[in-house]
Amino acid sequence: MAQTVAQPTATAAPAPLPLKAIAPWAVFFGVLMLVLLYFVGAEQGATSVFSGTDVHEWVHDGRHLLGFPCH
Repeated sequence: MAQTVAQPTATAAPAPLPLKAIAPWAVFFGVLMLVLLYFVGAEQGATSVFSGTDVHEWVHDGRHLLGFPCH
């Protein structure tokens, strides 16, 4: 009874993504995160973009979860 041993084959590592392909998406998601942070953390009072308390009520639980005071 003969046994054969499989020899490892060389595989090329995948090429990394170029920075030019990632940069627009990184900027887009960075701006999106800043807008979301503004609405969760600061959308009330003198700096509010929208009048009333609608946005405050929509993100109220998120404010407490992230440690923002709102009362």
